[in-house]
Amino acid sequence: MTSLLTYTSKNLPNTSKWAVQFFVRPLSCSSQLRAAPAAQTKSKKTLAKPNIRNVVVVDGVRIPFLQSGTSYKDLMPHDLARAALSGLLTRTNVPKDVVDYIIFGTVIQEVKTSNVAREAALGAGFSDKTPAHTVTMACISANQAMTTGIGLIASGQYDVVVAGGVELMSDIPIRHSRKMRNMILELNKAKTLGQRLSLISKFRLNFLSPELPAVAEFSTSETMGHSADRLAAAFAVSRLDQDEYALRSHSLAKKAQDEGLLSDVVPFKVPGRETVTKDNGIRPSSLEQMAKLKPAFIKPYGTVTAANSSFLTDGASAMLIMAEEKALALGYKPKAYLRDFVYVSQDPKDQLLLGPTYATPKVLEKAGLTMNDIDAFEFHEAFSGQILANFKAMDSDWFAQNYMGRKTKVGSPPLEKFNNWGGSLSLGHPFGATGCRLVMAAANRLRKDGGQYGLVTACAAGGQGHAMIVEAYPK
Repeated sequence: MTSLLTYTSKNLPNTSKWAVQFFVRPLSCSSQLRAAPAAQTKSKKTLAKPNIRNVVVVDGVRIPFLQSGTSYKDLMPHDLARAALSGLLTRTNVPKDVVDYIIFGTVIQEVKTSNVAREAALGAGFSDKTPAHTVTMACISANQAMTTGIGLIASGQYDVVVAGGVELMSDIPIRHSRKMRNMILELNKAKTLGQRLSLISKFRLNFLSPELPAVAEFSTSETMGHSADRLAAAFAVSRLDQDEYALRSHSLAKKAQDEGLLSDVVPFKVPGRETVTKDNGIRPSSLEQMAKLKPAFIKPYGTVTAANSSFLTDGASAMLIMAEEKALALGYKPKAYLRDFVYVSQDPKDQLLLGPTYATPKVLEKAGLTMNDIDAFEFHEAFSGQILANFKAMDSDWFAQNYMGRKTKVGSPPLEKFNNWGGSLSLGHPFGATGCRLVMAAANRLRKDGGQYGLVTACAAGGQGHAMIVEAYPK
């Protein structure tokens, strides 16, 4: 511990106070990592607001989330998005001409289909008269797609919106170097052989060095994994804590998968390949095996490894969102209301992954709820260390007062209500699609367990975050 504290104080000038504060606060949740599912709760007040339309989610689906480089590797992003849209049409039987608007989120765009929402919609058979656009907000891109749809419905502009997200990490755009790009563009403009030969004479071998994309902050040049490692150190989250949490995520996901609880997953017949029916990243291991892995980012003292990080994932999701009166008129029984939501942003260097800590108290206050009112928590799991650091920050009056300008802490979520069917660590994290998975997990858990309120929240690159309240639709 002494060596790690020394390392932290040297490498975290802006967070050394956190290290001192949180090294004396042992993680209190390790012993609860295998907690049982929540019991049924009594009905509480509804969050309906006067003169504002109720927005509901009728249903939502996703194609199986797969590790990049596997069965989806030869496809394009719009293929995955199209499959999610087709799955949604099959699941809900919604007439295509009823859908007013389509919005998709994505992060790493395929240049041939920059508006992937439009291309996927056309491929899925939607009318060419149905508008569609694509949004990007890092790991909360699907969240932004959903809330944009909510706004369109709540304001009375539309009645029916499909929101979703997609990411294909198996085939990310790799660019030529800037010098090579400039030369190619100049060659296209050259009109004579002499001009072309003059340009070619300036070619150097280093022009061929490609520009590889990285999951890194543009403003700080730091990879997200490196930031997660620093955050874990600052909040005194040990390697064992992180491995235990990751094992919990995989174990709960495997249990949910085996019991058929992941009902949002729809099969996808991959062209020229097999029909994919389930997520392939769920792999419960053992603490002994996980302990053998070396640090992935900060070496040799780091605690973030491949085992306690989310993996690069291909996948897509889609949700059918309607005004409540429209859904009922069409004969649907919605799954949940989509209620209050907030977006937050903070320092992308030292608070990159603390979005849930900042967003949670704001959305609870907006909805007039407390942590005790929440029956199902669904947090995006980028890294085990990120989740556990957020737990500590949320449970700290000191952090609330010194960094958030709040008088008291909001409190950390009880693990018996937290990500009970697994999370991004085990199910996978297609950057642009995870938000819809989170909302549907919350809605389906509430429906199964008899709860009323779910809290969905996620961090995102750029030091941003999102939180939303999901309210179960009365049975």
